[in-house]
Amino acid sequence: MKPQLTLDEALDISLRSVDREIENMVKYDKDIPRSSALGKSIVELVRSGGKRVRPLMVIVGSRFGPSPDRRKVWRLAAAAEFIHAASLIHDDIIDDSPVRRGQPAMHIKLGVSGALHVGNYMSARVIELLSVYSAERERYVYDLSSLATTQLCLGEYQQLSHLFDYNVTIDEYLEKSRNKTAQLMATCLKIGAQSAGAEEHIAELLYSFGEKLGMAFQIRDDLLDFTQSAEQLGKPAGSDLRKGQVTLPVLFALRDKRLAPAIRAIGPDTPAEVTDAVIGKIQQSGALDESERLGRRYLDEAEAIINRLRTFPAHRDLQTLLHYFGGRES
Repeated sequence: MKPQLTLDEALDISLRSVDREIENMVKYDKDIPRSSALGKSIVELVRSGGKRVRPLMVIVGSRFGPSPDRRKVWRLAAAAEFIHAASLIHDDIIDDSPVRRGQPAMHIKLGVSGALHVGNYMSARVIELLSVYSAERERYVYDLSSLATTQLCLGEYQQLSHLFDYNVTIDEYLEKSRNKTAQLMATCLKIGAQSAGAEEHIAELLYSFGEKLGMAFQIRDDLLDFTQSAEQLGKPAGSDLRKGQVTLPVLFALRDKRLAPAIRAIGPDTPAEVTDAVIGKIQQSGALDESERLGRRYLDEAEAIINRLRTFPAHRDLQTLLHYFGGRES
């Protein structure tokens, strides 16, 4: 059987070149010696792995424009991964997650203050590098350096402020997911297209496609927390709920009047065996199927946008992304 292509292979993008561009953001910062603890920590983070979905989306977006500038596109791609990686550092601190990509999380290795320093530096470095694109016609890059970063922080705050809050509405959950996950993906596709001179309505279609894909991605993540084994997840099933994160499957399960009281009784001090029993009931309810249907609806809407972009050869890349997000198992 022919081995399945990785996402970067299917898109015909060199992941090694992407990683090199990301490392160059540190390498060519004259204020940060690469041998310093800060420089080493960032390089280690880059080399720890990851599928580089967001930089790949920047490059795919550039394929919808008539005049891609390779240097600019790849710098934007690296900046997108820097923003995402910085958000993961903060995310791990907020969630008190000890592991990231099979390695100790940054705050475990450096302490919380050290990890925050690395994350803050990475966010600031993005703004510094992208400030060279200051001409009015290139102001779209600020969507990446400022708007995306702001929305990511807002999404994290929304998540943190609603721990064990079982009165969160589905609309509030969707807004948080849009800020925390979907908006950066959408922006990556859009600025890739704009950097290559794509027409504005094409860039907006790509933004909409990326947003719907990002929403489906987040819903899939929430589902995997209930459907995968502890071995696959690297943590107990239902870890989000154990930490107080009220995700989509929980919100749908709360509609079951028989199940809702048991869910609402879960708090930070609930014994593990009690939480285990409730998680088992959520898994057996119809909540997972309802969540799956909503995720599928976003994917169907994304597919409809691909059909509007079929005159571009790069629409096949969007199909690749759709297949990846729709069928991924991890």
